[in-house]
Amino acid sequence: MKEKEEIREAIQKRYAQIAISNSEGGGCCDGGCSCNSSQTDVNKASLIMGYLKEDLSSVPSDSNMGLGCGNPTALAALREGETVLDLGSGGGFDCFLARRQIGETGYVIGVDMTPEMLRLARQNAKISGYTNIDFRLGEIEHLPVADLSVDVIISNCVINLSPDKEQVYKEAYRVLKPGGRLSISDIVATAELPEEIKQDLTLMAGCVAGAEYVENIRAMMESVGFKNIILKPKDNSKVILESWVEDGNVEDFVASYYIEAIK
Repeated sequence: MKEKEEIREAIQKRYAQIAISNSEGGGCCDGGCSCNSSQTDVNKASLIMGYLKEDLSSVPSDSNMGLGCGNPTALAALREGETVLDLGSGGGFDCFLARRQIGETGYVIGVDMTPEMLRLARQNAKISGYTNIDFRLGEIEHLPVADLSVDVIISNCVINLSPDKEQVYKEAYRVLKPGGRLSISDIVATAELPEEIKQDLTLMAGCVAGAEYVENIRAMMESVGFKNIILKPKDNSKVILESWVEDGNVEDFVASYYIEAIK
């Protein structure tokens, strides 16, 4: 496995390019967690992931880049007044959707390590007049969030990008209130990844090469204290993955999963 910082820098560079392209009206670039090249493709990818047409029309248009492998906001069953944390918030798409559900009395925090993504998300929030969303610069392994302050954590195809996934789950557990929920969508390994995939930085940034074996994820979550852990593959996982990588049969090694747990 390549050095952690080399991996982190490659991922950050990739998503900076995506944010810049989107903010300049160029559409989303190819590769990278279902990143597509046109608005039509972005919307199509989002519908495949599980979002609804009304979701796509209810948020700032350039917040949706077609990134992800599921719809964590549908999974989370968010309630009015809750505090929601989005790990790897990108342009703010899932944060804006979460805000619709938690209302004016709730609060949404988005954390992302890429400054270009944060600028785009903050711009989207300002244009929309949202005052109960806060986008923060930080790594998901070291969250800029207070202990015991969050009701629900969501994330869409981001934890697989982390070179230290157990630390991510430790941080998630730290910031959740007792009884708090983790509701995420992610790519996980269902078989041993070939070495050529593990060492491919493009596939690393594309949410494939960094996937952790599903039962290892369960063990990590149990070790940090999570209960009622559910790891469930998406019914259309193969369709999602085939839209990312044209060849290589990555769906033989990884799958899109919903992951839930309680603190």
